[in-house]
Amino acid sequence: MSRRRDARRWLLAVGVGLVLVLTACAEDAPQDTLQPKGPEAQTIHNLIVPIFVVAGVVGLLVFAAVAFVMVKYRAGKFHATDVPEQVHGNPKLEIGWTILPAIIMAAIAVPTVSVIFDLASKPTDAMEINVVGQQWWWEFDYPGTNVVTANEIVIPAGEPVVVNITSRDVIHSFWVPGLNGKKDAVPGRTSSITIQADEPGRYMGACTEYCGLSHANMRIVAVALTPDDFDEWLANQETAAAAPTGADARAGLEVFNGRGCGACHMIDGAGVTQQPQVVPLVSGVAPNLTHLMSRDVFAGAMFPLKNPDGTLNRPLLEAWLRNSPAMKPMYPQGGRGMPAQGLTEQQIDDLVAYLSTLK
Repeated sequence: MSRRRDARRWLLAVGVGLVLVLTACAEDAPQDTLQPKGPEAQTIHNLIVPIFVVAGVVGLLVFAAVAFVMVKYRAGKFHATDVPEQVHGNPKLEIGWTILPAIIMAAIAVPTVSVIFDLASKPTDAMEINVVGQQWWWEFDYPGTNVVTANEIVIPAGEPVVVNITSRDVIHSFWVPGLNGKKDAVPGRTSSITIQADEPGRYMGACTEYCGLSHANMRIVAVALTPDDFDEWLANQETAAAAPTGADARAGLEVFNGRGCGACHMIDGAGVTQQPQVVPLVSGVAPNLTHLMSRDVFAGAMFPLKNPDGTLNRPLLEAWLRNSPAMKPMYPQGGRGMPAQGLTEQQIDDLVAYLSTLK
């Protein structure tokens, strides 16, 4: 019976270990820290891989020593009155387990400090973007232009970009693992890191500092474009939104003006009669919608704004306009998030028609 019980315990331990290993595997992991997509992320990767190897070897040796002691001196092998050999002091062993960890830690510390200084250095003449976190979305401001966007940070591929990070309400943390490590967004302070994407593409990130109800829904999409496409994108962002021409879109503009949407949301466009002055939010700002349709996500990058074929994801946008707190945990009565607007279905249709023109 004892052998069967031991066998079951070993099988259970092996099974738990396999489950833990298998659950760590994923084919579609857009925030995989082990797949660097730029020089800064590659620098971090080059540091952590050998450290993980050393830590793994040390961990295996420790587990092996613990298992050896557990098996060799397990209950049942000795009589309850047996007293093991008593040992007092072993200078060689004590010096060894003091010096060896010190050598390992020193070997890890030297390259770690070097990498910290490398990542902290700002490249000269790099483009800069101001990044501001608030509950629960990110704003991206391009200095020297009038471009302010939300949820998607657009950068030129193959070029370093310095992002200056801060917050308007609570502490957040900016993290796009494919492009660099984390950097806290602290109210009243500005911290900088450099990001760079080797190739055009979309790189997923998220807020990694718990910041309230929708912390898990405060995501980031870094969009890297070819230099020519980036210049075209930036030029478009600097233009004002065109006046709507269709009857539905014009009616939507009237809804936008009449329901006071402009009290929170900035739209630099013809016919918009109200612009944000004192926004009734703790952060004091809501996403700029001037070129909403140039983005692929909305609501803190929680929802896709476009279908895979590039068309508008109308059902999701309508649902958001119908009752946004039902789709994303927020606290609008406390100035944290968008409240339900009580729009009629016709007003929602018209508003979607107008927002669809903001390209």
